[in-house]
Amino acid sequence: MSTKGVSPRNVSPRSRAGSMARATSVSPRPNLAPIEESPSFKHKAYAALKNAIVAMDVYHSRDDIRLDERKLAQDFGISRTPVREAMAQLESEGFVRSVPRRGIYVVRKTKQEVIEMITAWAALESMAARLITIAATDDEIESLRDMFAAFIDGGLRAHLDEYSDANIEFHQTIIRLSKNQVLIDLAANLFTHMRMIRRTTIGEKDRADRSIKDHMAIIEALEARDTKRAEQLVRDHALGLADHVAKFAHYLD
Repeated sequence: MSTKGVSPRNVSPRSRAGSMARATSVSPRPNLAPIEESPSFKHKAYAALKNAIVAMDVYHSRDDIRLDERKLAQDFGISRTPVREAMAQLESEGFVRSVPRRGIYVVRKTKQEVIEMITAWAALESMAARLITIAATDDEIESLRDMFAAFIDGGLRAHLDEYSDANIEFHQTIIRLSKNQVLIDLAANLFTHMRMIRRTTIGEKDRADRSIKDHMAIIEALEARDTKRAEQLVRDHALGLADHVAKFAHYLD
């Protein structure tokens, strides 16, 4: 199939020779299950596809990840219309890209785009930390410490996958405890992109060990109601991820 004239920003067409050379490579595929029939097919298809994309190893694989609308509809056990509508919504949110005459592909953000997302997240999350010191209850702040109890004293490396999930939950909870609905809404879609890169980077270099130390320092500042320090620690923690991506995430180039 000809791809002449098609050069999407986030999709790199493979040459015939390149395709043959990579014939044995297995691209990530979304792990899907049939959707139960209901009036909200579009919303269920959207949620299922979004969750599947987020769960995929989008960044460490260099293969294009193509989504077959017909196959997805078959996997879900529904018609193609709600799948097409779900795809349109995901495209508007930056998760997939429609390429004329080629199909729909999962979007990989460029390194610069990832760094810009992290920088924006740093601003939102640091403001959330400020608000927590003012509005959150002691029990709500204590819940942050409870997330990491299993990973203290050598339990981190043995359970890196579980820690990755706890890490993601920690940052989501920081936003939620701000109790500022506008901030929460602004962060929601951004964090979905962020969690994919967080999951990819958490096992790189010594990020997991440094991450838990940063988290405990943040929790201590929140418990002390030290607004300025909590805000600064959260911002520095996020920007540390941006620095890591800039220096080591060569797979994003």
